[in-house]
Amino acid sequence: MRLLLVAIYLILYTIISIPLYLVMFIIGKINPQKRAVIAQKIVNTIGFRPILFLSGVKLTVKGRENILQDQAALYVFNHKGFFDILAGYTTAPYPTAYVSKKEIGKVPMVSRWMKFMNCLFLDRDNIRQGLQTILQGVELLKNGTSVYIAPEGTRNPGDELLEFHEASFKLAEKSKCPIVPVAINNTDAVFEQHLPWIRKAHVIIEYCEPIYMDEMERSEKKQIGQTVRSILQERINQNKAEL
Repeated sequence: MRLLLVAIYLILYTIISIPLYLVMFIIGKINPQKRAVIAQKIVNTIGFRPILFLSGVKLTVKGRENILQDQAALYVFNHKGFFDILAGYTTAPYPTAYVSKKEIGKVPMVSRWMKFMNCLFLDRDNIRQGLQTILQGVELLKNGTSVYIAPEGTRNPGDELLEFHEASFKLAEKSKCPIVPVAINNTDAVFEQHLPWIRKAHVIIEYCEPIYMDEMERSEKKQIGQTVRSILQERINQNKAEL
């Protein structure tokens, strides 16, 4: 039943989106950064929040005080499932862009809104293009857009986090922005655990204390991936008891 409700709503959202594409195009010609903020608000208000409601998701948000409203940050999260994006975007500051795999860029409706929000599409098989994506992310951060990234590189159904790709943290090092670890629990219980059905679930997202790499010793910077991974693993394990 929930799958049917979400499917119907997505069809309605697609229809509503058609005239909005033109509006976003015009705004983008005048002020690209303003377009990104407006697009994110539209996606949250008439896109993600209703889908969370129709899916029966109870979302608990911890550490709101660690969501940086006055400066861009690299938000590093563990990737459990599709609903990570909904939990992240509905709680993230404005503007925020996601780093996604290149395949998502081929999905018409989704990729269009992601481009409006300055999201990046990473080709993990092309080193040169991957480097270019990192450089684009650095520029976004320097210009005031926060970036959400999953260093595991793929969805992880297990309780133990996968090894983090250290290149992900170059975004923070090169832009000199803080890193905010984001621990996500139970999003896969909504969809991935029982494909193709959607089930109600309790999802917990926790924003941990910011980490400032420019305050670290050189040796600590080299281990930043492991440091963030340890923080996330600890918070995930602790929050699991509340589900």
